[in-house]
Amino acid sequence: MHFCMFREKTLFLTRQHAERGTQFSPNTVSMPSPTPPLANKPSSFAGPVVLCLLVMLSHIAISGGRVAVSLTALQLGQGTLEVGILIAVFALLPMLFSIQAGRLIDDIGPWQPMRASIICVVIGTSLPVVWQSLTGLIVAATFVGVGHMTLQIAVQRQMGLSNGEERLRNFSWLSLSMATSGLIGPLLAGVSIDYLGYRSVFALLAVAPLVGLIGLLGMRGYLKASHTKSAPVTQKQGIGDLFSSPSLRKVFIANMLLSAAWDTHTFVVPIFGVHVGLSPTTIGLILASFAAATIVIRLVLPWMMHRIRPWQLINFALVVTGLNFLLYPFFEQVWILVSLSFVLGLGLGSTQSSILALLQQHAPSGRAGEAFGLRMALVNGCQVALPLAFGALGTFMGVMPLFWLTAVGLGAVRWFTDDAEKHEKTSA
Repeated sequence: MHFCMFREKTLFLTRQHAERGTQFSPNTVSMPSPTPPLANKPSSFAGPVVLCLLVMLSHIAISGGRVAVSLTALQLGQGTLEVGILIAVFALLPMLFSIQAGRLIDDIGPWQPMRASIICVVIGTSLPVVWQSLTGLIVAATFVGVGHMTLQIAVQRQMGLSNGEERLRNFSWLSLSMATSGLIGPLLAGVSIDYLGYRSVFALLAVAPLVGLIGLLGMRGYLKASHTKSAPVTQKQGIGDLFSSPSLRKVFIANMLLSAAWDTHTFVVPIFGVHVGLSPTTIGLILASFAAATIVIRLVLPWMMHRIRPWQLINFALVVTGLNFLLYPFFEQVWILVSLSFVLGLGLGSTQSSILALLQQHAPSGRAGEAFGLRMALVNGCQVALPLAFGALGTFMGVMPLFWLTAVGLGAVRWFTDDAEKHEKTSA
């Protein structure tokens, strides 16, 4: 029977080649020709490195932009609530559209979304140079937030196309690049405001994504050629089945609270610093010490990941971060605040590679972009809700309870994810 099928296939292919005027050998029937190499695709090293640089340049704009927008709003006479609204705007549209962005990137590939996203970041960082008002800052924050969200999802999806050790290495590089830009952005914003003014800081921040846009144009051929459209899903599936997975749900919730703690620190420290009389440069230094710690921990993270299980690292970070938020508001001395910020950076900076790897591991086939999009939606949901809530609460309660509320939330998540670590131990 198999022989008859083979003979019929051979005769069919022979007739096809005869019609085309080409010669056909039966020996080639069971040997498909190798897939040609992707055009314009750089080496496996160059691709991830350049993508990390692109994310870093975009993240300089958003990490520095949050500090610049907050301090500019305070200088314009706005209160804590208005600053909370501004920080929330960075995440509002990303919260609403990140899942759709992930699906779009799964479908059409990374090139067009990445190009549009960097252009958005350039526009957003340039706008406050000529439009210094609360409305102008809100529009600028919207552009920067949407642009950086789309770029980040696209790059995470590209990094996840690799396997095993290479994937972990790629995510470690990505985390390190974000940590580096998290150091540069706030420090650049604080120093620039002191020495150049509240308009010039935005012009300076716009240089980074503009350089990134030039680099992205050089990767056009690689990004187009590297995209393979995901196989269509046989039945309509929504995000509910992603969140209903116990493994994914724990990853999503842990990541949501850790990211919320990260952004709470970025949001509350400028307000706390102004309240105790610190200069913009000092506030930038405190935030930069946090970012420096994330660089330090991510330099040793590949070594740690071979010795510590992902959930061990995540749960340890939840404990360290919660304790840090309990202590933070009791001190006003700069060196203590810098030290606490550094320890906080060590804890929060150690988790991103583990979370991204766990998401890639547990995401359904062909839906990695959507899973990263859902993660971004949940994170941005916290970034919208927390500044608004904390801005309103801070008006009535002051800054100190905001640190403590974050600590309570981190402790609750540590309790919720305890069985994930136990399951990881038994399955190891």
